[in-house]
Amino acid sequence: MEKYLKKASQASKVIATLSGKRKNKILNDMAEALLKNQHFIINANWMDINEGKKNKLSSALMDRLLLNKERIEGMAQAIKDIAALKDPLGKIHEGWVVENGMNIQKVSVPIGVIGIIYESRPNVTSDTAALCLKSGNICILKGGKEAINSNNAIAKTLQDVLESHNLPKEAISLLPDSSREGVANLIKQDNYVDLIIPRGGEALIKFVSTNATVPVVKHDKGLCHTYIDEFADIQKALDVSVNAKCRRVGICGAMETLLVNKNIANKILPLLKEKFDEQNIELRGCKKTAKIIECKKATKDDWATEYLDNILSIKIVKNTKEAIEHISIYGSGHSDAIITENYTNIELFLNSVDSACVYLNASTQFTDGGEFGFGAEVGISTNKLHARGPMGINELTTYKFKIFGNGQIR
Repeated sequence: MEKYLKKASQASKVIATLSGKRKNKILNDMAEALLKNQHFIINANWMDINEGKKNKLSSALMDRLLLNKERIEGMAQAIKDIAALKDPLGKIHEGWVVENGMNIQKVSVPIGVIGIIYESRPNVTSDTAALCLKSGNICILKGGKEAINSNNAIAKTLQDVLESHNLPKEAISLLPDSSREGVANLIKQDNYVDLIIPRGGEALIKFVSTNATVPVVKHDKGLCHTYIDEFADIQKALDVSVNAKCRRVGICGAMETLLVNKNIANKILPLLKEKFDEQNIELRGCKKTAKIIECKKATKDDWATEYLDNILSIKIVKNTKEAIEHISIYGSGHSDAIITENYTNIELFLNSVDSACVYLNASTQFTDGGEFGFGAEVGISTNKLHARGPMGINELTTYKFKIFGNGQIR
């Protein structure tokens, strides 16, 4: 592990000094390589899919694991979008001259060597590799065992492009020891690794946060809420709620709990049930909800559960304040939305809900680096410090102070 990380650390000195023009050429070549090698990648993915079927992975996990022509084209386009972004390095955030004549500049620089631990989705391999390269960082990737063949194929494709540009392949690499012990070792290597980004289940996040000596930016669970206020536009409420849950149930931005104002519940819940029944969503409601529509009775555990599946909890609340209180107790700080036309309630909700992303009249499934104009993201940070929400190239930089003097002494 130490030899491997030493090579990665050495490679970081090379990658950090690449010009923006050269990085963009490499990234565009990587996008083309993904398209050119899509049969190789899809064949590797089918090995993972077949293994997933044997292991009886959930339909949501299988959806996250699947790669096809369209998804690989999406991966390639994401890399091209990242290449088209402004270079995040060398930006002068601030500059000033102090009394003794020294010129001080606060300038963006790479973080260095970043370990990224993730599960299921193999497109994360190409997204994070491209984001790290664009921001001058080295990435050490640890994907889930369920996607091992897919991740190997994608990483090999990207490494071949690096080597064709006479750059060290260690700039993008998979952790050689992917066991739990290997991860435990990686997150303590603060001599070589500058940042760990875990994105996945609650157990993974807790393990990394508890055991790491390397700084951690958590990408925790997405227990997302949508609150339908009494002043909501009915059609907007229906459209947004169905999209927030049903577009893709297995992603962290999917709605897990729907909160409904008591004054609109009788009118909107039967309409929502009809829509969710069409999408085969199992509804679990509070006692008041169960009196209005047929559904399973929700337990306290349901309010705290990130299903990532065709299940939705519904709770009727008195007002916006009670909706906010529910979110503060059970939310994960990821993404939460209000559907309303009332300005007072808009301001109260958006200012009071302490989440990385708060929405008005829009689906929580927009919490995504591509949708935010970042090209892609390393993940959705639920931290409050350094980075919050979709973590793109700018959040993969830190800064240093450059001081220009002319012989000043103190």
